[in-house]
Formats: sequence, C-alpha cells, structure tokens
Amino acid sequence: MLLSDDLTTRLEQSQAEALALQGEVQDLRAELEETNRGVVALYAELDEQAEQLRHATQLKSRFLSYMSHEFRTPIGATLSIARLLLDHVDGPLTAEQERQVRFIQSTCEEFSVMVDDLLDLAKIEAGRLDVSPAWFEMMDLFAALRGMFKPLLDNDELNLVFEEPKGLPRLFTDDRKLSQILRNFVSNALKFTARGEVRVSATLESEGMVRFAVSDTGIGIAPEHLESLFNDFSQVNAPIQKRLRGTGLGLALSKQLAGLLGGHVNVHSVVGEGSVFSVIVPVQMLPVEDGIEN
Repeated sequence: MLLSDDLTTRLEQSQAEALALQGEVQDLRAELEETNRGVVALYAELDEQAEQLRHATQLKSRFLSYMSHEFRTPIGATLSIARLLLDHVDGPLTAEQERQVRFIQSTCEEFSVMVDDLLDLAKIEAGRLDVSPAWFEMMDLFAALRGMFKPLLDNDELNLVFEEPKGLPRLFTDDRKLSQILRNFVSNALKFTARGEVRVSATLESEGMVRFAVSDTGIGIAPEHLESLFNDFSQVNAPIQKRLRGTGLGLALSKQLAGLLGGHVNVHSVVGEGSVFSVIVPVQMLPVEDGIEN
C-alpha cells in the first residue's frame, strides 16, 4: 500500500513537472514567434529602405547625367565665341577686352571639366562607365601628359618633371582612366605649388602592382583634412583655396576610377613642405566580365 502511494506521488510530481515544462516550452515558442515576427518586420523595413535608397541613387545619377548633357551645348558655344574673339576674327580687342575674354574662356573650361567629372561620377554610380584595358608603355603615358601640361606652365619658378620609368613592364589597364587620375593629381599640384617642382614617377610595388606618384613642394595639407580629401565636393579650408577655384570633384573621381582599375589612391602631406598623391594599380588588370562594366 505504501509502495502504491509512493508511486502515485511520484507520478503526480512527474505530471506536474511535465505540465510546467510544457508551459515553459509554450512560453518559449510564443516568445520565439514574436521575435521572428519582429525580425521579418525588420527585414521588410530594411528592404524598403534599400529600395528607397536605390531609387534615390538612380534619380541622382539620372539628374547628373541629364544636367551634364544639357550643360555641354552652352559651354561649347561660349568657348567657341571666346576663341573667335581671341583670334580677332571680328577685329582687334583692347588689352582689357582680351583679359576679360580670357577670363570667360578659363571659367568655361573649368566649368567643362566639372561637367565631365559629374557625368563620370554619375556613370560610375549607375555602373555604366566603360573600362577598356589594353597593353601600353608607361613612357607613352608620360609623354602624353608632358605634352598636355607643357603649354600651361607659365611659372618660371616651377618645374614639372616626369621621371623616366626604368625597368618597369608594360601595363594592361585602361590608360585613359589612369591618365585622368594623374591629370587630376598634376593639376592640383600645379595649382597649389608656387615654386619648386611637381614630380611624376612610377615604381614597381610588390605582388604585381605599380605606384604612380605625383609629389610637389607646395603648401601641404594639414593632417585633419587628409581623411576627407577624396570625398565628393571636398575642399581644403586654406587661405589659398579661397583664391583658387575648384569643384572638389577631381580627387573623388580619381578614387572611384582607381577602384574600377582594381587599385586605390592615397596621400601623404606635410604642411609647408608639400604633398604626394599616389595611385596604385595592378600591372595587369583582371579581365572585365561580359556585361559588367565596373
């Protein structure tokens, strides 16, 4: 009789424990279902925000593309008129008139560069900027850059030096994109260097990479400004910056272009001593897959 009562008691305890455990399981299941609903709602919200961001990016890229194309016609017309006036097609100009027309011409040329940069940035964001790698010699690249900047050197106290790339192999990359990056670096260096030199060099890095560097003896850049240099519309807050126009797009575009070439950009600078802007790209760019442009 005592054994039967003991078994009954144990059975009742086991049933009670089972019921308690079942209740805990049900509570845990309810909590898990509530958590799952929250996760699903969060994913839905993230998907909606991602779609809104994609739509906003598409609208911005479309706007930049349309704006850039629309600006080309009046810029081209203004430049053509300025050239006609400077060529004295309709008669001679006074010294003051010629100075003003040259100012119009230089302003339109800067505007044209800004439009081109905006259009390229819009194409990169939309994934529509073509990359066309091919084999070429670095000497040819340097010779083309030297010829491009030679007419612009009107400062007797400033030299533009292109080091001969010795012992370097041919490159397989998009030479136009690489040239565009170096043009931006050289243009900035010339703009912010009053005397001394701007030097362009190429050296072989480890693991099949080539470093192109543009060093100058200019004003230099404070450390707190270096991190934001390659952001869109970023400009250094310096006294000389207020006197020299710029869009702040050149370096941002250079960073994007370097990424398309499989490389990256960096900068080292000391205030009052100068700066070194570099782009590091592979000697041989990986082939672009069909249908993928960036």
